[in-house]
Amino acid sequence: MPDNRLTFKEMCAKFDVTPRTLRYYEYIELLSPEKEGRSRFYTPREVARMTLILRGRRFGFSLEEIRQWLLVYEEKGTEAQMEAWIEMADRQLGVLSEQKEQLENTIDELRELRERVASGQF
Repeated sequence: MPDNRLTFKEMCAKFDVTPRTLRYYEYIELLSPEKEGRSRFYTPREVARMTLILRGRRFGFSLEEIRQWLLVYEEKGTEAQMEAWIEMADRQLGVLSEQKEQLENTIDELRELRERVASGQF
């Protein structure tokens, strides 16, 4: 049976993260690789967790929110985790919508000011 674990270096390469990032995720207990001597090995479980961590970061969740969400699975199972996910997603969608509106307003204001300056009406 082939070893389906990844080494530390392979994990960094697979997810395009720095060694420092990977070590930090271990330090804050988002990841728990198997250790053999000084070597670390990442199982499919850890690969799946890393996928979820990076997806959560892309959506704007804090590492603590992600850690708490992953903990729900360990303590209460899949159904509770999915319910927690829906709540988190709803909250984050509100935050992102507000940020989008603010960004659109800022872009409009910048365009207007740029046009006034370009036409000599500053």
